[in-house]
Amino acid sequence: MTVAVPVGNAMPAAQAQPDRIGVLLVNLGTPDTADAPGVRVYLKEFLSDPRVIEDQGLLWKLILNGIILRTRPRTKALDYRKIWNTEKDESPLKTITRSQAEKLAAAIGEDHVVVDWAMRYGNPSIRAGIEALTARGCNRLLVVPLYPQYSAATSATVCDEAFRVLSSLRAQPTLRVSSPYYDDPVYIDALAVSINAHLATLPFEPELILASFHGMPQKYVDQGDPYFSQCVATTESLRNRLGLDASRLMLTFQSRFGNDVWLQPYTDKTVEKLAKDGVRRIAVVTPGFSADCLETLEEIAQENAHIFKQNGGEQFAAIPCLNDSEPGMDVIRQLVLRELQGWI
Repeated sequence: MTVAVPVGNAMPAAQAQPDRIGVLLVNLGTPDTADAPGVRVYLKEFLSDPRVIEDQGLLWKLILNGIILRTRPRTKALDYRKIWNTEKDESPLKTITRSQAEKLAAAIGEDHVVVDWAMRYGNPSIRAGIEALTARGCNRLLVVPLYPQYSAATSATVCDEAFRVLSSLRAQPTLRVSSPYYDDPVYIDALAVSINAHLATLPFEPELILASFHGMPQKYVDQGDPYFSQCVATTESLRNRLGLDASRLMLTFQSRFGNDVWLQPYTDKTVEKLAKDGVRRIAVVTPGFSADCLETLEEIAQENAHIFKQNGGEQFAAIPCLNDSEPGMDVIRQLVLRELQGWI
């Protein structure tokens, strides 16, 4: 049998449609509810991760299950209630991350690029995000950990979970993971613009600014984690951009937990000392957080403000994270477009 091959003016074959690409924004996580049971579920998942608490031996399991999960959920639930988005019945971190994903999708404006969001701990999970994207036909996937500075306890554990999910799939999407952006000029410029804009709204001029980053045990850095050096690089770049020296923009670390020595200087101890030394007006920026959360809205804006004023300080300002602001979204958009080169 002879098969005729169309030539000349014959109708061309249909062009292949472009691959669908999934972009998954990932932040740390949040309880589903602002009560002790919700916080307990969240803390158990978080503190059972060997990237967060590296020694998951019997002693830690006894401490976690016998002490921490029996007492800490009640107190942390009270803190969450102080900042909870009651209208949506969710944490601000969830509200902001959703908005970041929605605005990123609109900014990219490509029908074959699908944007979703997830939390490393809590919901929506990374598994749910990857399964949703693959169900929509995405055979290429960019995972974006929303941490400017890399650490094993944040960026690496996002990768761990993404790889764990992919290991259960027969038809795996091609995977990319975005790089940390701790000294990216777009990120540094966005921080500077945001800081200056917020300072312009204050009824006072701060004598100095603290750049407060989430802490980690010193031994993790001693064992090779690059987090500390990247926090230093962010702070130095921000000083240069703002024209401030180390006495006007100080690097500190917050949120320590347990009895280990953590990265220093500690934010709360620095705030206390500054007030006792006669500093009356300060502002605090949190460049390690891409979205406001418990650690910024409650720990910095409330707890540290109280420490400062209790020890003689008078004016305290917590500068918002970049969140889904125009400068913040410009950082995420340019980061994602750079990582998608060759795919779109």
